[in-house]
Amino acid sequence: MAHDPSHAPRVAVGLSTASVYPEGTAAAFELAGKLGYDGVEVMVWTDPVSQDPYALLRLSQHYQVPILAVHAPCLLITQRVWTTDPWAKLQRAQFAAELLGAKTVVVHPPFRWQRDYARGFRRGIEQLAGETDVRFAVENMFPLRVRGREISAYQPSWDVAGGAETDAGEYRDYTLDLSHAAVSQSDALAMLEAMGDRLSHVHMADGTGLTKDEHLIPGRGTQPCAEVLRELAARRFDGTVIVEVNTRRALDRAERERDLAEALAFCRGQLAAAGRPSGAGSRPIDHATPD
Repeated sequence: MAHDPSHAPRVAVGLSTASVYPEGTAAAFELAGKLGYDGVEVMVWTDPVSQDPYALLRLSQHYQVPILAVHAPCLLITQRVWTTDPWAKLQRAQFAAELLGAKTVVVHPPFRWQRDYARGFRRGIEQLAGETDVRFAVENMFPLRVRGREISAYQPSWDVAGGAETDAGEYRDYTLDLSHAAVSQSDALAMLEAMGDRLSHVHMADGTGLTKDEHLIPGRGTQPCAEVLRELAARRFDGTVIVEVNTRRALDRAERERDLAEALAFCRGQLAAAGRPSGAGSRPIDHATPD
């Protein structure tokens, strides 16, 4: 029987707390509630509130905004957040997710200099995932470009679903980040296909292919953001779409709100477009020639 996308479940669209920087974690809960997001993804970073699961629980209850995901502190600037032990970080992220009712922990592949962590990463992630209902969704990253050469800062690869040193389907769950796909000059739709039904989490942002991680509002760059969202809806995606954008250049709170409202409207509109009949404002996805 042909699939009828009009009966697909509604895909939740959340807001990353990183999207309100330089405002803090609490502001993300406030804005998510005000603008009508389905929840937030907490980026655990240098903001002390982001590191305290009980403070996060109070914010969630105060603003009536669910916590959909916890992003483990994997960035260079968060190497000492919680602990310097990467496995202990993931265990604390799991505890936070379970306490807060979040179904996903987002994790980056190891840095190349984390040799012991990298050697046991695949096995360790699988073991953690087998001990909880929380999904450990490994995120695609990007290479560095130095004097015309590509250098990966990650092991076994920045391309977690299809790199030369990686077997597709290796991880139980994946996060697809479209801004990272832009930096790596990858085909985001091809990445989506490679991740297959193991794709459980999406960071929705745009990019233009520069060597820096832009995290533009969806629709302002060259990534196939609309096509990815429509494909997710057509597939009856049961994961979460998180708006993870850069608003640090907003002149004030009002401009930041407008940007985040635009991003939410873009996501909701494209997810809904997959269920519209032909000729009702949607267009088919051409996987061979993404925008």
